[in-house]
Amino acid sequence: MTIEFEEKALEDLYTLGYTNDHRYKRLTKDIIKRYIKVVNYLKAASRIEELFLINSLHYAKKEGDLKGTEAVWINDQYRLLFHSSPNDQGIIVNALLLEISKHYE
Repeated sequence: MTIEFEEKALEDLYTLGYTNDHRYKRLTKDIIKRYIKVVNYLKAASRIEELFLINSLHYAKKEGDLKGTEAVWINDQYRLLFHSSPNDQGIIVNALLLEISKHYE
């Protein structure tokens, strides 16, 4: 799957393992390591349906205020929110990473 980052901070977390963005500065090394692992899962998937097979991700399409957004678990407290889009054949193969969200906040 092709991965794009909406924010430079998310890209820095993935490539460098840290960021100076105030929203993500307090993330522990374990959470950052798990974030990188989740992004690698997304990159390795050739289509969105493959994410259903990885139970630890708990892939879900969000509803309500986040309608149109999808989420996978980083751990039981943090979620990675993203938008996916299809290719010419209608197969969803692109993901735009939006933010790391603390669940229920």
